[in-house]
Amino acid sequence: MQEDSGRGQERATAPEPPAPSSSVLDEVARLARAVRRLFGAQLHLLAAELGLARSAVSWLLVAALVATVAGVALGLTLLGLVGLLLATWFHSWIWALLVLALLQVLLLVGAIALFRRCMHWLSLPATRHEWGAMMRETMHRAERKVDGDGADEGKP
Repeated sequence: MQEDSGRGQERATAPEPPAPSSSVLDEVARLARAVRRLFGAQLHLLAAELGLARSAVSWLLVAALVATVAGVALGLTLLGLVGLLLATWFHSWIWALLVLALLQVLLLVGAIALFRRCMHWLSLPATRHEWGAMMRETMHRAERKVDGDGADEGKP
């Protein structure tokens, strides 16, 4: 029992380990503040970039709408000019409008024929085979990346 009380006195009188110097603590505190400030700045920058991206999408949609309206207006204006030129050439508005309508029908039929031809090319066996192979390869790449292989990162 006396040994226990003697040990307690030794502990009480034993010198404590030296405390870290205050300059090290100051450095660690400054480092923590700098890291907090850096990540705060990064989060602020990310929020600003996301705001710009949201705004950019809205402006892209507005620009696309304006371009579509301007394109349609230009097309109508050019059709009006062609109609006027045809009217002066035929000396009749009825003949000019009939020829203009015929030109538009021919253009529409040509566009439909081109569309059908392109769809036919896509439906050919070689094209279907190439398309299927490309889709299978894409799926395999995606599965390998999900599995964490990463072996095909440098491949095209």
